[in-house]
Amino acid sequence: MSEPASVVAPSAVDTFEDYVALRSASLLRFAYLITRNTDDAHDAVQEALTGLYPRWKQISSRGDVDAYVRRSIVNAHVSSWRKVRRLFPTAEPEASGRAPSVPDAADALADADQALRLCGELPPMQRAAVVLRYYEDRTFAEIADILGCPEGTARSHVHRALIALRARLEGVER
Repeated sequence: MSEPASVVAPSAVDTFEDYVALRSASLLRFAYLITRNTDDAHDAVQEALTGLYPRWKQISSRGDVDAYVRRSIVNAHVSSWRKVRRLFPTAEPEASGRAPSVPDAADALADADQALRLCGELPPMQRAAVVLRYYEDRTFAEIADILGCPEGTARSHVHRALIALRARLEGVER
């Protein structure tokens, strides 16, 4: 598989400022999918970039800055998750009784919302592996590199996440 078009070649980015300008939107989307919260996503990206800045020359000379930053984002989220342990989600507030403005998109939106909620119930490393595999279309080797684990462990994270998601979907549809 080829790299997504949004990935910038390492030679195209000479400075930290250029990297941030070119990649911050993509990193924020990635962080949001990992954290499921806009504020937490901003915090994780900021923490990752803050850690990258003093080591920019060393990391950029090695090559894949994106892998380093994504791993930092995942690590920041896992650390924050460990601090608070498990949060128990509460039900969403009831809608105000108004008809949806785009009724034709309701089914697709409901499916996307259900997928996001189910992914949010996964442990952070499994969620990160699923996002990297199916949202960013990464190989297992790339996932392992980003998550800082062996390739077999990356495969295991994705496999276990899919089993859990299937079980939850079957429980929801019954």
